[in-house]
Amino acid sequence: MSNRHLARSIAMQSLFEWDFRGRPTAALPAIIEHNLQEFGVGIEAEKDFVKRLIDGVIENLEAIDTLIKQYAPNWPIEQITIVDRNILRIGILELKFKHDNVPPKVAINEAIELAKSFGGPASGKFVNGVLGAMFKDLQKEETKN
Repeated sequence: MSNRHLARSIAMQSLFEWDFRGRPTAALPAIIEHNLQEFGVGIEAEKDFVKRLIDGVIENLEAIDTLIKQYAPNWPIEQITIVDRNILRIGILELKFKHDNVPPKVAINEAIELAKSFGGPASGKFVNGVLGAMFKDLQKEETKN
């Protein structure tokens, strides 16, 4: 597993815990630190990446969740599993908001891999469908400009 993939995994686990607990912003630094110590041994260089991912999701949460609602209209956001919801948040951050200039196909692939590892049997397909539809729309927008 690459360091960046592990960093995304830690970010997702931290966001999962934060979301599961009812989004206690004050507890987020402790959640992140605990997960970095528990799962991030050997990725010192990627610790800032983990924090930037989480900060990016939190700062853009309303816009990201609006995009989830747009691209998964048959799934109210509260009914999407916490794991899938937070994987989508990271994927959308990297895809739409160009976080850390991650190439779009890498953002989608990483999100799918997280979904396969942490989600249910259909999570990979669900995440792929949502992010793939968004990617197609982003490509259309870019060709117009």
